[in-house]
Amino acid sequence: MNPSDNLKQIVEAALLASGKAMTLDKILELFDEMEQPEKKDLRAVLQELSEDYADRGIEIKEVASGWRIQVSRECAPWVSRLWEEKPGRYSRALMETLALIAYRQPITRGEIEDIRGVSVSTHIMRTLLEREWVRVVGQRDVPGKPSLYGTTREFLDYFGLKSLDELPTLAEIRDLDVINEELNLQEPDGGAVEQTTDEQKASDQEEMPAPDTSETTGEENSREEHALEPEPETETETETEPGTMTAADMDTDEKQT
Repeated sequence: MNPSDNLKQIVEAALLASGKAMTLDKILELFDEMEQPEKKDLRAVLQELSEDYADRGIEIKEVASGWRIQVSRECAPWVSRLWEEKPGRYSRALMETLALIAYRQPITRGEIEDIRGVSVSTHIMRTLLEREWVRVVGQRDVPGKPSLYGTTREFLDYFGLKSLDELPTLAEIRDLDVINEELNLQEPDGGAVEQTTDEQKASDQEEMPAPDTSETTGEENSREEHALEPEPETETETETEPGTMTAADMDTDEKQT
């Protein structure tokens, strides 16, 4: 087989056998020095292969780590059923944190908390670091030297992006509920918690007995006891793990009882 005449077939076979993304330099290492194609010719072959696979169930796509063969987005829901293990499910809080890092990087954990208005749990940051979607890229030059976070090449590969420039603009991003449904993400109903809390407060006020002016002492004792009762806590973190009960679920159970 003449490499120059069969470059397209060789590259296709290499991508299939590799099982992961290959850079142009990595593909060139497959050839002897005397038979190595030019990079421009190799890129042209890859582009041709990408076009050949355009209407198939698999595709050849360039991502941050190089070129790879992957299942097309349209066929992914059915192919994923080959594996018994379900894909990871992530909370809305985790995805919001990841989005802020992607769009505002480099960014500190404190800055993320300022934007979201709630604290970022250690579990969320640990999950993002363990998935290698984010990494520490430096420290902010302020007292305390907080860590700065940015996305990784693995983040780009996972979401099928070649670079951060391919991230959709904020104006193009659809409703997060729709995106979560497509990605099969777990989304705690964080907004319903505050609404339930307000409704509970209103209910508590309606259930309070009217003051009895004939029993001043009893009224004062009731006020003192009411003042000692803790105010309903608002949810400061929307992130939950699969199988756990959210704050909204607990509020619902209390109302039912």
